[in-house]
Amino acid sequence: MNNEMQLSDQALGAVMMALQKSLLQESDIVPVLKGFKFVVDESLSGELVVKNPPLVRIDTDGHMILNDGDESKND
Repeated sequence: MNNEMQLSDQALGAVMMALQKSLLQESDIVPVLKGFKFVVDESLSGELVVKNPPLVRIDTDGHMILNDGDESKND
């Protein structure tokens, strides 16, 4: 049995958004990465996807707002 797993494109995008957020806010990326909840998506050949990816929002002035995907902390 092969226990190897691979990140999906969605999961890689979530990691990249977390990196962008940490760079823009000059903050530690580790808590965001540790907070990711991964699931296996059988429709993607068993690749891992992130259930709570960082969210990108645009405010009324057109500024980008990156949230860490935990809605309980954002509202």
